[in-house]
Amino acid sequence: MTTHILHVVSNVAHYDDPSHPTGLWLSELTHAWDVFAEKGCDQRIVSPAGGRSPLEPRALKWPLLDGSARAWLNDPAKMSLLEATARPDEIDSAQFDAIYFTGGHAVMWDFPDSAGLQTITRAIWEQGGIVSAVCHGYCGLLNTRLSTGGLLVTGRKVTGFSWSEEMLAGVAKFMPYNAEAEMKKRGARYEKALLPFVSNVVVDGRLVTGQNPFSAKATAKKVVELL
Repeated sequence: MTTHILHVVSNVAHYDDPSHPTGLWLSELTHAWDVFAEKGCDQRIVSPAGGRSPLEPRALKWPLLDGSARAWLNDPAKMSLLEATARPDEIDSAQFDAIYFTGGHAVMWDFPDSAGLQTITRAIWEQGGIVSAVCHGYCGLLNTRLSTGGLLVTGRKVTGFSWSEEMLAGVAKFMPYNAEAEMKKRGARYEKALLPFVSNVVVDGRLVTGQNPFSAKATAKKVVELL
């Protein structure tokens, strides 16, 4: 049977300051996409509003623009997928075995309060599927409640882009909130690697999270193992 993966990307193109562009951190999508494609998975992309997902400019420069992301940029068919992402109400959650939240600072604005994404995530989790996220993608899990009324992340081990990494990246002062702290407030058992910007994946049952952009491939491989 074919396994179906739902990728989640942002529609946000800039920080609160319109002169500060942001968007999807492309390699966080492409690294996972490549892993899932190698396993023959069927893949689809959704965003909070549907339509275009802009790209984070910093991720498109050397040395962060690697072969995987460059291949996507040079493939018109792949790029067209980011111009016409699905809306949450166009997604049948019952068809998917796993959901994977990509990152980029953009998601901090439109992931946490998307009722449509929360509905999809809850449905996939409660039907026995895998919920995964990488880097800032874990912001999409901050406010997702289960049918019991409790938050999905409460009491569960998670990781995601740390506040120390925000400071080292020089962008902490531009962030709308401290994602690491918000996770902890919700009762999540947040973990991070001893060193910043190294690949780190945390698995808690069917919840799989990666800490930063360099964790995307490893996160996807863990999802595949669970599938």
